[in-house]
Amino acid sequence: MDLGNETGSPVRAWGKRKFAISVNTLVALGLAILLVLMVNYLSYRHNFRMDWSRSRYYSLSDKTLSLLSGLTNRIDAVVFFQPGHEAYEDIHNLLKEYEYATPQVRVEWVDPDRDIARTEELMRKYQVDQANVVVFDAGGRSKYVAARDIAEYDYTPVQFGQPPERVMFKGEQAFSSAIQSITETRRQIVYFLQGHRERDEDSFNRAAGYSSLAQEISRDNADVRKLTLGEAQAIPVDCDALVIAGPQKRISEQELGIIRNYLEQKGRLLVMLDAMTQTGLEPLMADWGVRLSDDVVVDATRTLSGRELFITKYEMHPITGKLAGETSILYLPRSVEPAVSAEEAGGSPDKPRVLPLAKCSEAGWAESDLAQNPMKFDAETDRPGPVSVAVAAERGPVPGIDVQIRPTRLVVFGDSDFVSNSALTGGNTDFFLSALNWLLERSELMAIAPKPIEQNRLTLTDIQLRMLHWILVVAMPLLVAA
Repeated sequence: MDLGNETGSPVRAWGKRKFAISVNTLVALGLAILLVLMVNYLSYRHNFRMDWSRSRYYSLSDKTLSLLSGLTNRIDAVVFFQPGHEAYEDIHNLLKEYEYATPQVRVEWVDPDRDIARTEELMRKYQVDQANVVVFDAGGRSKYVAARDIAEYDYTPVQFGQPPERVMFKGEQAFSSAIQSITETRRQIVYFLQGHRERDEDSFNRAAGYSSLAQEISRDNADVRKLTLGEAQAIPVDCDALVIAGPQKRISEQELGIIRNYLEQKGRLLVMLDAMTQTGLEPLMADWGVRLSDDVVVDATRTLSGRELFITKYEMHPITGKLAGETSILYLPRSVEPAVSAEEAGGSPDKPRVLPLAKCSEAGWAESDLAQNPMKFDAETDRPGPVSVAVAAERGPVPGIDVQIRPTRLVVFGDSDFVSNSALTGGNTDFFLSALNWLLERSELMAIAPKPIEQNRLTLTDIQLRMLHWILVVAMPLLVAA
């Protein structure tokens, strides 16, 4: 009797069965891994996202989705934001939605505090001199969005020594407007009048130069060019806005006629006139319902040295709508006022509608004795405040009536020093650019409503906190382990 054969047969059978089970297990495991890889590949190529949040805080509007779907060129978004900034997470999550909506948008995140070499390289390329800025670039055409452009603030806490509180998030409006601006088929052109000792946009002189302002205009996606009427004999047809910045010599009657004819043809004009200067523009300003006086507006409650005027509150106008909480500083400005009130002007489209943009307070006045030092209010010769130092005028369709007719627009400031190289602060820059964008009809490229910032607070008792601790720290880990 061969016991080895009898005992070996079941062993060999069990070995074969064990091998078959192992092979089957390996094959099943391989198929499972392959299935997981296939599912991940398909989900990567054909993913679908849904926003189930109650406020849909980061969901893009139909206007933005329509804009992004029509992009044909690549848009590079370079984010110079410090991770600790209060808007960092909102910007990060929102730009992820832009990337998801179209492959044409590419986002690069640069930490100015850590990515030193890359930061310097990109800052030279885009001429960025500050952190917390998003730059959108489309083939060399760029647009800058600063942190202050993506949020609305409540400045009430400032009165009690607290920082302002963010109440609205305007990131989508700012980003979509920037993309729309740099993808426009034509870059708008701003001409600066020369020949009367005006400010020079090529000059780097700190007190009188405008090179920094020219850079800001260029960053805002517009070209800056010079114009000498003695050579051109007419305003160029490609002029989207004409700027007359602080002329020190009189403008001739012939040149005045060219400017007047330009305005009659739906032109756009921005004028900055200094005190104690006769420019020859006075008749044109009077025709437009703008009153210029030989005075200086002072306000002892809004000054440090007595020579500057701090503007902290603005009049209601599309130009000033985004300037809440910002301070502009004008230096010895002259009064620039509507010749008649808006009610007296009526609603006729043939008459210009002139509205003040900024005034001194009731404690200020228009000083007529310019040789007086220090200046003091004289009830017989001076005019009490509030006195306007900047106005905006418009002639064309009556507001509220939807007529596709381009209106003529005019903005006049009573000072040209406030945007010189040494005075170009944040508030001054925004005041000027807001006025220029109103002239160019770029004040709000994408009318997208801001998102309110909701603060959700969870209030728990001690018992609820202990229960939550046991559930999260003890029960759930044990459940996973089990």
